[in-house]
Amino acid sequence: MKIVLNGEPREVHATTLSDLLAECGFSGRVATAVNEDFVPSSLRVGRALNEGDRVEILSPMQGG
Repeated sequence: MKIVLNGEPREVHATTLSDLLAECGFSGRVATAVNEDFVPSSLRVGRALNEGDRVEILSPMQGG
């Protein structure tokens, strides 16, 4: 399926947001949004992805 991940077109096999995180190697604490709607971690397993979805995955950064 084709989606847009962090502004870049991407072909993925994942069908849920949780699967996408695993497929793309994201682990630990991240913030997620699909089509500009925030998706809390507790809902990622059930959040289905559709062709053309715009997904943002943000990792916290440390430093000053």
